Amino acid sequence: MIRNRSALADSPAHEVALDCLEAAVDAAAPAVATKSAIERGSETLTIGETAYDLDNYSDIVIVGGGKATGGVTRALESILGDALSGGHVVVKQTVDTETVRSSVGDHPLPSDRNVEATADMLETVDEADEDTLVLFVLTGGASALLSAPAGELTLKDLQTTTDRLLSGGVPIEEINAVRKHLSDLKGGQIARRAAPATVAGLLISDVVGNDLSTIGSGPSAPDETTYEDALGVFERHDLTPPPAVRAHLEAGRDGRISETPFPDDSAFDRVTNHLIGDNATALDAAAAVAEEAGYEPLVLTSRLRGEAREVAKSLVAIAEEATATGTPVKPPAVLLAGGETTVTVTGDGGQGGPNQEFVLSGALDHDGDAVIAAIDTDGEDGSSDVAGAIADGTVVDDRERARDALLANDAGSYLSEIEATVETGPTGTNVNDVAVIVVRDGNE
Repeated sequence: MIRNRSALADSPAHEVALDCLEAAVDAAAPAVATKSAIERGSETLTIGETAYDLDNYSDIVIVGGGKATGGVTRALESILGDALSGGHVVVKQTVDTETVRSSVGDHPLPSDRNVEATADMLETVDEADEDTLVLFVLTGGASALLSAPAGELTLKDLQTTTDRLLSGGVPIEEINAVRKHLSDLKGGQIARRAAPATVAGLLISDVVGNDLSTIGSGPSAPDETTYEDALGVFERHDLTPPPAVRAHLEAGRDGRISETPFPDDSAFDRVTNHLIGDNATALDAAAAVAEEAGYEPLVLTSRLRGEAREVAKSLVAIAEEATATGTPVKPPAVLLAGGETTVTVTGDGGQGGPNQEFVLSGALDHDGDAVIAAIDTDGEDGSSDVAGAIADGTVVDDRERARDALLANDAGSYLSEIEATVETGPTGTNVNDVAVIVVRDGNE
């Protein structure tokens, strides 16, 4: 899965780090997650603890979007076979589906083809009736891929808003609070549009904490945020929304536009959401690989967040403590963490993303010989075309230039130059970031 693995495997510790990364991504593969969560009987589809009697439905359709949605859809097609009526999903990479239509969109910024594909998908949702079972597949990347500008808003308004929020280092929960109130499908509005159909949401989480209302901006989940909350995001982060966006949000705040549906809305009477994969799934798989290799694994958290370069310092400090005192784990050990860190871009920025900033910052700050690796499980770190990076202190040969690159948000350029970036290509899944720190025992 790691295309340039042979160039990165400099030591047994590097090998273990790379093994952990690959295991994490493999465990989050959408087909694996789907088939482990769903069982098909002769006339029953069981998702988690909920059984759906297929005799009750004249139509079963699949709709949704996201980077891993194609894999989930293929798995559902194999499970349902002829019982499936059709559907439409919006994905980032071309997917070979049989019954369900798929359209390729753009990420991380929405595009014209995203809007067109989403409008087509919504026709399927709008046609659903009380005899329809809607399987709504939602995975990381859906917030951009499923684009339906609300009211008089334009695609350009969405693009500009998304770009400002991402560049401003705004946490994903707050970004999605804004997105919900600029959309005709997010924030529970898929549920509203599908009613009175039965909706089964199948979600692979790319959100720290797995808040169902935040994953993909929560199209099938109740929304407790408001237009006033969305306006507050811009105020807290000292960002200016486009004029049309401000006008739309203020109209909602003033009651001139209907709010997104709250938890007590009748739209959710026949909606059940099922989480079928998340970051913890990936970390558990990485821990198993580390243990098999003779290292003591310690999963620190699946809720990692904050500025990437600062978060890295805290984690390498734990690695240093392990080396010095055997606390909280005795070397040889592997520290594991997952979540979603952020990068606040200053100036023009450069190449890279939060995982590359995490690794370079960690390598610069660490006073030991631990191997530090981090990737985005979708294979694309930020807006770069690499998944992340792997390094220890020995590869950072020009520390002054490395620090300058980090300060300029150009970690990717430096790490690429020293051949420390991890290349996977699109993985077809997305469960946030995975960080691996291999703490050696001094015998390597």
